[in-house]
Amino acid sequence: MLYCVEMQINIPDPLDAVTVEAIKAAERARAIEIQKSGKWPHLWRVVGQHANVSIFDVDSNDELHQLLSSLPLFPFMSIQVTPLARHPSAL
Repeated sequence: MLYCVEMQINIPDPLDAVTVEAIKAAERARAIEIQKSGKWPHLWRVVGQHANVSIFDVDSNDELHQLLSSLPLFPFMSIQVTPLARHPSAL
């Protein structure tokens, strides 16, 4: 099942820079791990925002939720998920 996932990151100001950098490093490592598994085939940055648009290819809604909630930045994310279906005119 394919999903378009839009993630907006909102890290609160009170977090100190060392903590934020540690979370970002852990996020990068986890994102790479998921991408290498083939479950996160596309990841794009949204220009001018601390946000991304991604395509996930997973077996179920539950698997998608598990992957998203395993991201270290998950507590600071606003996420919009759109299920995708193949278009009959797509090549």
